[in-house]
Amino acid sequence: MKQILSSLALGALISLGSAASAAECYADYKAKQDNPLRLHYGVMQVSACDKGQAKQEVGQRLQASGWTLLNVLSVFGPEGLDQRKANAGKFYLRF
Repeated sequence: MKQILSSLALGALISLGSAASAAECYADYKAKQDNPLRLHYGVMQVSACDKGQAKQEVGQRLQASGWTLLNVLSVFGPEGLDQRKANAGKFYLRF
């Protein structure tokens, strides 16, 4: 019985750790709008640190606001936010 409870507790801690680390993932990307052509570079918090999953999430969120994702450049943790803030301008954590 103790072993089962220990296993459940360990599983819960791992799940909490995964959720906390997922909250600390960000992606920087390039996007566009047509008619007239507008381009932007931005930084967005994402739920997964995997570049493929982040690309899908960023694309869906941008599309909902009328933007088309061109490329996810990288996925990074909070340590990379400060160096990207100035370049992202008004698109820093906007979506």
